[in-house]
This record gives sequence, structure tokens and C-alpha cells, in this order.
Amino acid sequence: MNARTILAKLRHKQSPNRDELVWFAKALADGRVSDAQAGAFAMGVCHVGLSDVARVALTMAMRDSGRVLAWDLDGPVLDKHSTGGVGDCVSLVLAPALAACGAFVPMISGRGLGHTGGTLDKIEAIPGVSAQLDEAQFRHVVSEVGCAIVGATADVAPADKRLYAVRDVTSTVDSLDLITASILSKKLAAGLQGLVLDVKVGSGAFMKDLAQAQALASALTKTANASGCRTTAVISDMSQPLVPSLGNALEVAEVMRVLTGQTTGPIVSVCAALGGVLLANSGLTQDVQAGADAIVRAIREGHAAERFGKMIAAMGGPTKFVEDWSRYLPEAPIIGEVAAEHAGYVTAIDGEALGMAVVALGGGRVVESDQINPAVGLSNVVRLGAKIGKGAPLAAVHALRPDDADGAAHAVRQAITISAQPVEVPELIIERIG
Repeated sequence: MNARTILAKLRHKQSPNRDELVWFAKALADGRVSDAQAGAFAMGVCHVGLSDVARVALTMAMRDSGRVLAWDLDGPVLDKHSTGGVGDCVSLVLAPALAACGAFVPMISGRGLGHTGGTLDKIEAIPGVSAQLDEAQFRHVVSEVGCAIVGATADVAPADKRLYAVRDVTSTVDSLDLITASILSKKLAAGLQGLVLDVKVGSGAFMKDLAQAQALASALTKTANASGCRTTAVISDMSQPLVPSLGNALEVAEVMRVLTGQTTGPIVSVCAALGGVLLANSGLTQDVQAGADAIVRAIREGHAAERFGKMIAAMGGPTKFVEDWSRYLPEAPIIGEVAAEHAGYVTAIDGEALGMAVVALGGGRVVESDQINPAVGLSNVVRLGAKIGKGAPLAAVHALRPDDADGAAHAVRQAITISAQPVEVPELIIERIG
């Protein structure tokens, strides 16, 4: 078996079989295929597509190209994955809430790229915290605290790491089959017994169209379940930021307000929807509603905050972060409000444009090697459907330099549409699949 034979099949619009996909995944990991062959493979899959069986085979082969964890714990091993959005800091609330409900959450997450923020960048906005734990440290934190949010080590799904880098430069990122295999190969390598997928749709998500989101949710759930991990997808609205802040330290501040009972908002509803599914599917609660109620109680009664504080301390952060979190988070030197130029109703918010405004401030990445500043971003972003007067604040800009602040203010005004007539705000939780 060799790469040329497999590529020839794709060129003739034939899907590779299981053995060929297993061989190609291993060859990606050990270097037997060149970057040119990897790019040709990705382009071929984009044009030909994979059957459900072939997609499962590729996903499992990429998972098995590296280290696959196994756990011996006195509770179910669960996780969630989001397809990406703006102001989406659900993981920082949900992971400790699930741990407080009796689950173990070994969450392998990623860094921000493009307009969406990365969970690892957010948690590392807390001074001292390192998300790059070795396997022994990772296991210790999960077993002692119940949850850990970490980056993937080099030996987790190395075939995906190689293929993703090639996809990024060959314009083959948006293949449904390759997206599915990429997401699930890393998640399933964590040795999960249950997974929930938060598939975002709307202006701040990668999937702008509901039909696209449904197709991705279906592919992910079918593939994950066929791979042996009980999985459900929840499609949720991302027509506006989930929390009213964008930027790493600013989103951590929103998380702490939720965990310490200072605010609730849509993020709690999403956590309840996702966590309810996981707790019900794993048998920790009788049904989804009971699971959702358990998640809300864990947040409201402070049990999630307690777990979060222990996780932060175990990962190198302050031991008293939950008790005095505001003094630890970095602040930008320039903070200014963006005033509305006329009165009306907020009828549309371009979440992607807001996310790119944060990137321009230095709070995100265009390429993987970019350095970020955790202090910059936007806060107090106005909500969809709000009635505002002329001169009322649309958001606050947190910047390093005056020119950066001016550019971000312009971007905010361009991203937020104000009209004379009100708009119906979409439902937050749209659909559950799988």
C-alpha cells in the first residue's frame, strides 16, 4: 500500500477503504507521506467525500496514530466541544460544574485562531496558570479535582496535527469529513465515555447557516457514536456574543461573575443544556432536565466555583483566585466607551467582525505563532434587541494604544446595526441531535 495508490483512487472519485485510510493516517504521523501528498489527500477528500463508514475509519485511525488515554476513576469520564464562537467561555463554567456533579472532565482544548477565542488562552490569562501539563500532571489534576483544561501533547492524534497544518494552507479546512475527523480524533484520544457537542450557528460562528450546522452536528454525532463514545450535539445560537465580553481576561471575569453568583445570563442556559445531556447520558441523572437542574444548582450554590478554584491552583495559579479574582486579572491601560451615533433598536450584531476587532487589538491570532495580550478586548457589548438612545454605550474598548482604541471603536460601530424597528431575538438553544 502506498500514497500514490490512495491518491489515484481519490482522483478517480473513489473513496478509500478502511485499510487505506488507516495506512494513510499512520503515514501522516510517521512522515511516510510528503506535505504535497497530504495536501492532495485533503483536496481529494473535499471533492469526493467519504461515506459514513469511511469517515469513522479515518477518525479512529487518526485517533490511534498517537497516545489514547484510559481512565480508572469512580465516575464517568465526560467532555464537551464547541465548534467556536465569540464570547464563548462555556468550558470554564461547565467543566467544574460537571465535576461538582460527580463526573470527571479531562478537557483537551485549543488556542484561538481567527475570530474565535481559545479556551487555553482564556485560562492562561490567570497569572501562573499553565495549560501545558504532561500526562502525569494531567491525570493527577483530573483525579484530585475532577476536571482539568489542558492543551494536547505532541503524542495526541499526531496524524491530525500534520493534516490540519496542510489543510490550513491548501484551503481544505471546510471539508465536513475532515472537520469531523479532526475534532473527534483529538477528543476521543482523551478516553471519553460521553461527549456533547455545542454546534454554533450565526454571525459569530464558523457555521452561518442552520443547514450547515445541522449537517456538521449529524456527521459528528454519527461518527462519534459509531466510534464507541455516546455523543449528542446541541445546536445553539451565535447571532450575538454569548457573554457581553470578548477577550481573554475579560471573558474570565465574566466566568467569575457567573461562578460567584454576581450574574447569570445565557451562558448558564447553554451550560445547563450541554451538561444536562451529559449527566443524563452517563446515568448520573434520571433525564436531561434533571441534569440541567443539577448543573444550575452546582453553579448557584458555589460548588462549581470551588472546583474551579482547586483546578486553577493545581495548574499553577493563585490558591485564592476565586475569593479575590479581580485583583489577579490583567487590565488594559486604555478603556473607553463606544457611543451609538443614533437611537433605535439593536437588530444585528456581526460577531465575526467583533472577534476580528479583538484580534486587531492584540487579543487573538491571525496565524498560530502570533503572541496575544490577555488584557485587551471588548466589554459590556450591547445585546441583540436592546433599545438604545443616541450616545448610549455600544461597548467598552480595552486597548494598549489610542490608535488601537479608535480602530476598535470604528469596528464596533460597523458591526452593530441599529434600526428603527425592533427585531425578534432567536432562541438560544435551537435543536438537539443524536
